[in-house]
Amino acid sequence: MKQTKSDQRKAIEKTLAYVGRYKVQITFSIILAAASAALTLYVPILIGQAIDLIVGVHNVDIIGIVRILIKAGIIVVVTAVMQWLMSIINNKVTFRVVRDIRNEAFEKLQKLPLSYIDSHVHGDIVSRIIADVDQFADGLLMGFTQFFTGVVTILGTLCFMLSLEPRITLIVVILTPISLFIAKAIAKATYNYFMVQSEIRGEQTALIDELIGNMKIVKAFSHEEQSAADFEEINERLTKASIKAVFYSSLTNPCTRFVNSLIYAAVALVGAVSIIRFDLITVGELTCFLSYATQYTKPFNEISGVVTELQNALACASRVFELIEEQPQIPDKKNAHILKNAEGSVSISNIDFSYTPDTKLIKSLSLDVKPGTRIAIVGPTGCGKTTLINLLMRFYDVTDGSIGIDGQDVRDITRSSLRESFGMVLQETWIKSGTVCENIAMGRPDATREEIIAAAKATHADRFIERLPEGYDTVISDTGSGLSQGQKQLLCITRVMLHLPPMLILDEATSSIDTRTEAIIQSSFARMMKGRTSFIVAHRLSTVREADIILVMKDGNVIEKGDHKELLAKNGFYAELYNSQFANV
Repeated sequence: MKQTKSDQRKAIEKTLAYVGRYKVQITFSIILAAASAALTLYVPILIGQAIDLIVGVHNVDIIGIVRILIKAGIIVVVTAVMQWLMSIINNKVTFRVVRDIRNEAFEKLQKLPLSYIDSHVHGDIVSRIIADVDQFADGLLMGFTQFFTGVVTILGTLCFMLSLEPRITLIVVILTPISLFIAKAIAKATYNYFMVQSEIRGEQTALIDELIGNMKIVKAFSHEEQSAADFEEINERLTKASIKAVFYSSLTNPCTRFVNSLIYAAVALVGAVSIIRFDLITVGELTCFLSYATQYTKPFNEISGVVTELQNALACASRVFELIEEQPQIPDKKNAHILKNAEGSVSISNIDFSYTPDTKLIKSLSLDVKPGTRIAIVGPTGCGKTTLINLLMRFYDVTDGSIGIDGQDVRDITRSSLRESFGMVLQETWIKSGTVCENIAMGRPDATREEIIAAAKATHADRFIERLPEGYDTVISDTGSGLSQGQKQLLCITRVMLHLPPMLILDEATSSIDTRTEAIIQSSFARMMKGRTSFIVAHRLSTVREADIILVMKDGNVIEKGDHKELLAKNGFYAELYNSQFANV
C-alpha cells in the first residue's frame, strides 16, 4: 500500500502527540544536548589556542599548554556525563512512548467489533502491536539520540565559525544544502519500501502463526512441503523488499560523506590561502575552523541517517496508528438497561443479517421463545446456526429487525449484563493459564472449592481432574497442558454448570466428547437446562431429540419448526437429515 505525504505527515503529528506527553523530560534532554554541544565546540578553540602557543613563540609555553589541556579534559568529562544523562532520558521517553502506543493498541483491540477481528489476519494484527512497534522504537530512539544533538551542533558550530571568519563560513553554508537535498530524495524513495517491508513481515507472521496453530493438520495432510514453499515465497518477497529498502537508505551515508569531504577540502584550501596570502587567520584558528567544518557537516550525515531510519519507523507507526484509529464497536447507549434476573423470554422479530453487504445470510427470521424452553437449531453447515447465536450474544448487530430479551431490545441492554445472563459452551474450547480451580471458577470467582468440586462431579470432569498431578491445583494452559480436547471441553461445561445463568447456549458442546461420556453427562445437561431457556446447536441429532422446539435452518431461513416426533412425521428436511445419520443403526 503506497503511502502519501499526507500519511507521513499524520504519522509524524501523532508521534509528536505521544512524545508531547513527556515535555519536561524532552526539555531537559534538549538543554543537555545544547550544553554538551556547546562544550564540545569549545574544545577546538582550546586546541587552537594550544597550537598557537606552540607556533607563535620560540620557547614553547609548556605551563600554558598544560593548563589548556587540563581545561579541555575537564570539559570532555563533563560533556560525557551530560551525554550519558541525555541518553538515559531519551531511552526512558522512547520506551514510555512505545508503552503508551502498545497499551492503546491493545485497549483498542478489546473495543474493536468482532467483524474487524474476523476480517483481518490475526498474525498481521500481532505483527503490528509487536514487531512494528519495536521497529518504531528503534527509529524514535535514534531520532532522540542524534537529532537533538545534531541540530544544536549545527547551530553552535555556525555561530563559532561566524565569529572566526564569516567569509569562509559562507562557503560552508552554501555547500551544505546539497546534503539535505540528497537526504530528502533518498528518504522519499525509502518510505514506501519500508512500508512494503512491514506489510510483508506481517504476512509472514500470520503464516507462521497459522502453521504453528494447525501443525497437526499440516502433518496429517502431508502439507509440509507446500507450507515450506508458501513460507519461502513470502520470505523471498520480504528479502527483495528489505534489500531495496536497505539499499536506498544506505546511499545516504556515502553521498552525504562525499559532500562533507568537498566542504572540508574547500575550507582547507580557502583557509590556507587566507593564512599565506592575506594573513586573515592564524594556523591555530584554521585548525579550529577545520574541526568546526567537520563537526558542522557530521550532524548532517547523522541526521540524514536518522531520516532514513525514521522512514522505517514512520512506516511501522502508520500501521499501528491505523489499528488504533479503527472504529470501535458501537458503545452501549447512555441509558442502556442492566439485565438482572432475566426470565429468559426471547423474541426475534423479522431479522436480517449479512457479514458482507452483498450476501444476506439470515433473511426475515422471526421466533418467540418462552422462558425455560429448550430450542435446538439444526441444519447443514453454513446455514446460519452459529450466526444466530452470535446475534443473540450481540457479538454482531442485526442488519434489520430486532432481538429482544424479556421484552427489551438487546441494543437497549448493556453488553456485559446481556452476556452475563448467558452461559456458553462452544465447539472451540478456551483454557487460560492457571489452575484447574481457577479455570472452572472463571464465571464465578467467589465460588467455594466445595462448589467447584460439586460442579465437576455433576459433569463427570472430576474423573480426570483427580488423576492430574496436583488435582484441582494442577496448573494448565490452552497449549501444552497435556489435556485432550474432550477434557478441555468438559472443563468448559463445568464452568457453566458452576455459574448456571438463566439462559444457556450449547454450540456443539459435546463435539469433542466420546459417545459414552456424552451419554453419561446428558443427565447433567438435563438438570442444567431445567427451567432455563436453552439454545442447542448440534450436528449430531441424537443430542436434540429431547428439545421442546427444533428449528431446522437452511440458507438463513427456518424451513421447519416443531419437536422431534412432529418433524419426523412431516417427513421433510429434518427427517432426511435424521435418517441419513441413523439409516444404518
